[in-house]
Amino acid sequence: MKRHIAADVLVIGGGTAGFGAALGAASAGARVRLIEGTSKIGGVMAFCPGMPWGGGYPTGRSIGGVFGALTDQLCAAQPPLAEVRHSTLENFGFEVVYDHEAAVFAMFQMLEEAGVEVHLNTFAGAPQIEDGHIRRVAGTDRTGPLTFETGMVIDCSGDGDLSAKAGVPFTVGDGRGNMMGVTLSFSMLNAPWNEVFARGDPYFTKEAEAGIAEGRLHPDLAKLYLMRGFHRDTVFCNSVHIRGVDGTDPQGVARATQEGRRRCHQLARFLIERVPGFAHARMNALGPTVGVRETRKLEAVHRIQAGDLAAGAKPADGIVACDNPIDDVMRGDAAMTHDAIVAKGDYYTLPFRAMVPRAIANLLFAGRLVCADPAAFASVRGMPQCMAMGEAAGIAAAMALAQGKPVQALDPAAVVAALAERGVRGIGGDALENHAVTLAV
Repeated sequence: MKRHIAADVLVIGGGTAGFGAALGAASAGARVRLIEGTSKIGGVMAFCPGMPWGGGYPTGRSIGGVFGALTDQLCAAQPPLAEVRHSTLENFGFEVVYDHEAAVFAMFQMLEEAGVEVHLNTFAGAPQIEDGHIRRVAGTDRTGPLTFETGMVIDCSGDGDLSAKAGVPFTVGDGRGNMMGVTLSFSMLNAPWNEVFARGDPYFTKEAEAGIAEGRLHPDLAKLYLMRGFHRDTVFCNSVHIRGVDGTDPQGVARATQEGRRRCHQLARFLIERVPGFAHARMNALGPTVGVRETRKLEAVHRIQAGDLAAGAKPADGIVACDNPIDDVMRGDAAMTHDAIVAKGDYYTLPFRAMVPRAIANLLFAGRLVCADPAAFASVRGMPQCMAMGEAAGIAAAMALAQGKPVQALDPAAVVAALAERGVRGIGGDALENHAVTLAV
């Protein structure tokens, strides 16, 4: 017998955007259910354990909100379970490194305390639309089919399957079908930092060049992205990128994951045998699947343009501050960029309008579904920004429901004001510079 489950707000996807959306809606008094297709929340941070949260401290100040609450909680633990550090990579500013399992536990606990009902290993199916509203969403879990009856839907799935089925127009990748490379990461334990990072090259280009010349490393490993992990003498390896993968194709993702495993094991052996500091190290925390950076971008009432971001645009409906570089990863070829998008010391804010569809009255989306041109997307896609986008969407969804309005009729100023009340910094007329933040660097 099919089960029927009711919710005020249904969040599709338990990545960082879905986490923020669920908490945002619950904080505004909505009954929230969160659907996640895997057994763990976190999205790319679950698929790439140890991936730093980059972009949460534009101009050296926390964006606050849900991201700030989570980071502050982990940093305040005794002993600390997170730390804010300067990134070793160019133009990335500060990043948060953390104990992965502690962070995931804290996120689950925050959802539990907010009263969010989390459905793991549950897949969203087709939406049922009546009068321009999504009234029901089909789903399935290991016990069989179920139906979610809902007032509002927030699509944080990353791929936007539900929104696409609801008829929301979209582009794929750069508009020509080229999507950023997917990544499989791992860590190396017992790799003394004073030896590993003694040479000062954050990309280990000489070592990579030798490994490729000897046929021991894949040619796309021209730079080895090796970073200090949270725990002492642990090195996070964010080096293996597989290009030409359609992240919406399950079999393509499966093949890419196996290819990624092959390259990760090759790299781990190479590090142990050829790179100083790794002689007694061993591989740990190999991701369960590749992390996908880019598939669909949904059409919204506004499209973010890289030129606006480069000018430090801070629109009235800006809902999160950001100064991330244009972090483009092998979109169509082997090129990778970390080019600064704003002048040093400046930042831009992402407009709420870029998460509002033109037609569906009770649908919002957040995270990497945000409507943006390719260069802008390469900057806005950081996990802290996804959390904040989700938080804004959650608050807006609860607001629209309470006011009986379509999302397109919401007053963006009210959404911005509600975010500011919850400690989101650098939005509206509140300059990020007004907030002094102590960094553990």
